Amino acid sequence: MKQDPTQVPTHIPQLHHDVYATADGVISPVGQLKVISQVEVAKLLDASQSGLYSLFRSCALAVLNCGNYLDDGKELLERYKDFSISILQEERGVKLDVRGAPASAFVDGKMIRGISEHLFTVLRDVVFASTEFHGNPQFDMNTSEGITDAVFHMLRKSDLLRAGVEPRMVVCWGGHSISREEYDYSKVVGYEMGLRGLDICTGCGPGAMKGPMKGATIGHAKQRMYDSWYLGISEPGIIAAEAPNPIVNQLVIMPDIEKRLEAFVRTGHGIVVFPGGAGTAEEILYILGILLHPDNRDIPFPLVFTGPASSAEYFKRIDEFIGRTLGLEAQNRYQIIINDPPQVARTMLEGLDQVRKFRINTNDAFHFNWLLKVSSDFQQPFEPTHENMRELELHTDQEPHLLAANLRRAFSGIVAGNVKAEGIQAIEEHGNFEIHGDTAIMEPMDELLASFVTQHRMKLPGRAYVPCYNIIR
Repeated sequence: MKQDPTQVPTHIPQLHHDVYATADGVISPVGQLKVISQVEVAKLLDASQSGLYSLFRSCALAVLNCGNYLDDGKELLERYKDFSISILQEERGVKLDVRGAPASAFVDGKMIRGISEHLFTVLRDVVFASTEFHGNPQFDMNTSEGITDAVFHMLRKSDLLRAGVEPRMVVCWGGHSISREEYDYSKVVGYEMGLRGLDICTGCGPGAMKGPMKGATIGHAKQRMYDSWYLGISEPGIIAAEAPNPIVNQLVIMPDIEKRLEAFVRTGHGIVVFPGGAGTAEEILYILGILLHPDNRDIPFPLVFTGPASSAEYFKRIDEFIGRTLGLEAQNRYQIIINDPPQVARTMLEGLDQVRKFRINTNDAFHFNWLLKVSSDFQQPFEPTHENMRELELHTDQEPHLLAANLRRAFSGIVAGNVKAEGIQAIEEHGNFEIHGDTAIMEPMDELLASFVTQHRMKLPGRAYVPCYNIIR
């Protein structure tokens, strides 16, 4: 029986407890980096020898570990301590010299094409793109407009903006740690959307990030769609822990989680949310915070929460949490559809038609949602240190969209403590994050997180979860 991607595999190449099968190779470039100038090569070499190398190495290793289903970046680095990757300069451009990589990335001594493409995307976005943003006066990262321009520039440089194509990009959010039933359901939803000609964008990992893409490939094939996009948007801290799934045919790695989230809402035309954990709650709070901003109240943006019948309790908990913290207006911005994939697809299709008409009437672009107001509260990078987590403003005496921004930061910190190498290390050194706030907010937050733990939504199946946070009421 074929191994399901949501299950913990038993076939990871392993010699004994701490030694994993490895392979070496020199990889030729694919994609945009096939043709670059000598000046650009020099910039790559300089950047790769700077402090970026550690980040580049960890992200590259995660990509090469595709299919081995590990959500702990720190553990992955420990498994492959001897892994190295270096840039080789040639007159025609660059190659990558990979040593001690997971053997599963190769077939008969040759790297799998999709993994090779993703590897060069890491080079392009983590190393190359960073040299363009760092100290570049073209981008004023202290203003909301400047950050949005930087997001646009990076998406355009990655060739992810298709001018003139009518709205059909559906962002799918959801957890990597989901049940088989939930994974299969996400595939059926993707299939129904694929039959209706919709493209799929996800965070590009496993679970609910892979299922909709896998289903959509069948729907697209039946409709003879040959220009389908399976867009993956990640950021270094996430991709270092979760490799992009192999269905992704367009990948971009944004500099941080905030720019990643903005890229989702700027390129996507609607969002479907599947069951998940703290990361999914963070994404829900992000989009609701934006939609609750007074400037965005008249902008159509279809938002659907969905899952199989067994997920009804999960969405009930989410809905109750939103109602108790952000109120009825926030609840009115989404629909919950349980166990009905065709209805999800039809609802999204109807919503995208409203988006198309609105953008025609307002002369907004189809390929980038310029009119959507994303305030600096949702753009400035949040560093989840123990001090910053303690000082979050989680009180009721603020506008709902601002409270959503701070709640989003709280869940972002929990995600960091769960799966990101630097977050895990911080917890090991200083203990759990302490999250303080009004009882009216802390109580429903504590209940929601406890339900995630009970439902095994904080780690991959089979991996014990130890909370990285303490709720202080």
